[in-house]
Amino acid sequence: MTEPGRLVLAATPLGDSRDASPRLVEALATADVVAAEDTRKTRALAAALGATIAGRVVSFYDAVETSRLAGLVAAVEGGQTVLLVTDAGMPSVSDPGFRLVAACVERDLPVTCLPGPSAVTTALALSGLPCERFCFEGFAPRKDGERRRFFAALAEEPRTAVFFESPHRIAATLSLAAEVLGEERRAAVCRELTKTYEEVRRGSLRELADWAADGVRGEITVVLSGAEPRREQDVDALALEVRRLADEGMRLKDAAAQVAAAAGVSRKTLYDAAVRV
Repeated sequence: MTEPGRLVLAATPLGDSRDASPRLVEALATADVVAAEDTRKTRALAAALGATIAGRVVSFYDAVETSRLAGLVAAVEGGQTVLLVTDAGMPSVSDPGFRLVAACVERDLPVTCLPGPSAVTTALALSGLPCERFCFEGFAPRKDGERRRFFAALAEEPRTAVFFESPHRIAATLSLAAEVLGEERRAAVCRELTKTYEEVRRGSLRELADWAADGVRGEITVVLSGAEPRREQDVDALALEVRRLADEGMRLKDAAAQVAAAAGVSRKTLYDAAVRV
């Protein structure tokens, strides 16, 4: 019976090829198959690193990811080493890779990783914001309604949040974030990390939205500070406000919902308190 090969996930430089690890150079030169998000960029990276790709190179981007799975899994099952690289950073992190990893794991095939550059942790470290605990939110949604819900879900998130955004949407995204989360919420916009024109802008969401309104270029990573813990609310005082709205003609349930949303407390807790007043 043929011993299986392995799937190797490899992080690639964000911009400066000197950030590549020696293990990446070796892997590019020795893998039986190199699955690349962009084959031209991968060949250019290999050339910059002085590595000659001897194995078969196949494209592995979003549109072909599913159709390529069976062939790549079969290659690993057949004893070959499949190296997966994306344009910059770590495969599977908002890049192709997750499905291939899951397919190999399901078949109990060896999977390993060559660690390296990541825009997420690089931006987080540069942001100047607390980073003991953080969450990664991928790409911000494109549609306004979905983006609004995206930020609403972060309104009470205490951890620092990191997300990606495109340069032509960043101004609108920051403006909407200021509207939903408050203009004074702190953030950092990191662009062109490790590249010649690397820039990190730090400030309030309103300050950053005003800056971005003039136009921003390059790869964008946004770091958003966590929400400040709310002060404990006086439920009895809020219940009186609910009763006042109800006395003015609003349904008690609607009044409780309105006051609860503004105060950041449980609607049911407030409704029950208002009933008892």
